[in-house]
Amino acid sequence: MAVEGGMKCVKFLLYVLLLAFCACAVGLIAVGVGAQLVLSQTIIQGATPGSLLPVVIIAVGVFLFLVAFVGCCGACKENYCLMITFAIFLSLIMVVEVAAAIAGYVFRDKVMSEFNNNFRQQMENYPKNNHTASILDRMQADFKCCGAANYTDWEKIPSMSKNRVPDSCCVNVTVGCGINFNEKAIHKEGCVEKIGGWLRKNVLVVAAAALGIAFVEVLGIVFACCLVKSIRSGYEVM
Repeated sequence: MAVEGGMKCVKFLLYVLLLAFCACAVGLIAVGVGAQLVLSQTIIQGATPGSLLPVVIIAVGVFLFLVAFVGCCGACKENYCLMITFAIFLSLIMVVEVAAAIAGYVFRDKVMSEFNNNFRQQMENYPKNNHTASILDRMQADFKCCGAANYTDWEKIPSMSKNRVPDSCCVNVTVGCGINFNEKAIHKEGCVEKIGGWLRKNVLVVAAAALGIAFVEVLGIVFACCLVKSIRSGYEVM
């Protein structure tokens, strides 16, 4: 039995929210894939809280897309079981998102500690590994930084001479500019703090987006429950 009256409006709004869910799902997958690519090209290696976060984001995005598809089928066919499944799974996604947000807050210092340790470890491999060197050079050039805490960290690398830093530390990068450098010609701030500041700034954007997604999900659950109630009433009348 088709829904009537105000439930038609609810059904229409649910379709709009389902489109929003699909857009959010694609956005989460894109963010997760982007974060994974960044991490795979940087120095955080292994199964750590920081490296696992992109996997969680991708998984939530894929699951949200599948749940939106179930909700679309349920609303289109006005199927009681599918709408119940949609509401339950959407609630589970909210729980996972809240848990991920809490985990991100709890492990924020640990992630930065891992980043600091791995950055210093890879600095030691800089003269021996071209791939590592290109990664560190790109990070130092992009973030206009030098070393982990500051440029003097390069003096502690046995394979690097005392008066030398990578050319990527220079304000104006040219071949050999890091040899017998002038302090005014290089970036003196460390990469760990500078990249950490960039991450903290972008976390606020991610948090705002997460709140927006959560609000849409709550509306989706409410509308789904209203539609379920209407469908059930239709069954009872029959």
